[in-house]
Amino acid sequence: MTSQWIDIPAQDGKTFKGYLALPPAGHGPGIVLIQEIFGVNEHIQSVADQYASDGYVVVAPDLFWRSEPGVQLGYGEEDWEQAFSLMQALDFDLAIDDLRRSVELLRGRDDCNGRVASVGYCMGGVLSFLSAANAGVDAAVCYYPGSIEKRLDQAERITCPTLFHFAEEDDHIDSDAVAAVQEKMAQVGQAQIETYPGVDHGFNCWARPMYNQNAAALAHGRSLVFLAENL
Repeated sequence: MTSQWIDIPAQDGKTFKGYLALPPAGHGPGIVLIQEIFGVNEHIQSVADQYASDGYVVVAPDLFWRSEPGVQLGYGEEDWEQAFSLMQALDFDLAIDDLRRSVELLRGRDDCNGRVASVGYCMGGVLSFLSAANAGVDAAVCYYPGSIEKRLDQAERITCPTLFHFAEEDDHIDSDAVAAVQEKMAQVGQAQIETYPGVDHGFNCWARPMYNQNAAALAHGRSLVFLAENL
């Protein structure tokens, strides 16, 4: 597995950075890995490396490049404040355009087989959902997607398979929001919704106190099965 930062074309001739991780075999399906509110930090880079080791060509685009390019935050109090500020400043329409361009970049690479999924966490989870609706991905994985219940009008645009991971003890996403997603996605079809008892929001992140090894491993395994079946 090898990794590097690359330039991704944006609007008006500009570029932004993405963390690219390549599989040991040198080729495979593509994944656009979508960050949490903490930037493409050490944890997101490790997740990219993990999926690359699983055989995927992975790029994690820096979606905060317009506000603070290259930001990589931890999980202390000051980091949280900065992270929320960056999220609030993010233009989701522009972020979706960045993700669409990241999908196109992967599809155009010789080491990608042309099939591309989005995988996102928290803020990235809802952006993965929106990528299924607007960025042309072939499949989408959405970990604990925050405020997704406010964007379910986009679900009718989705034609690809989707997988959702929800924590039953999530402090940010209540059971009513999960029920709304279940109801709406049942109408759309091709949706798999998994819930994890006794765990909180962010259970996949080993750098946070809510990390749960069992739930993280189970969700990753389910994601790999889903990706193998749809890419």
